[in-house]
Amino acid sequence: MKETGALLAGEMSGHTFFSERWYGFDDGLYAGARLLEILSTHADPSKVLHALPESVSTPELNIACDDTSPHTLIDNLADRATFPGAVDVIRIDGLRVEYADGFGLARASNTTPVIVLRFEGDDQAALERIQGEFRRILSASMPGKALPF
Repeated sequence: MKETGALLAGEMSGHTFFSERWYGFDDGLYAGARLLEILSTHADPSKVLHALPESVSTPELNIACDDTSPHTLIDNLADRATFPGAVDVIRIDGLRVEYADGFGLARASNTTPVIVLRFEGDDQAALERIQGEFRRILSASMPGKALPF
């Protein structure tokens, strides 16, 4: 939000940040009130919610980093990894790889020595393909490490 001046930002964990008419920090009650405000402007709020796209996603997955700093691993991946077919690779706070039909995310936790992963695809096939790309990259960088996907 600070870098781009966005009016709204969010995290997969459910934190929602508003800068428009608010202070820029996450506040669940305010987010709920704003959603209700937005929905109240529509004749059929259920139709708006049902029109949202459905996708397949993973929960938060973690890879424990016993010997190496997760930040160092992610920095190395961000510098060297290639993702054929990716639409965009965002290197802010980790590595988020955008595809036309989903995304993969790997970032170092700021609170525990783990790499946090999330995956989402338009369907199961897209999800599995994106996970396969990350499996290829992570296995090369962390040989022998069991991956949680």
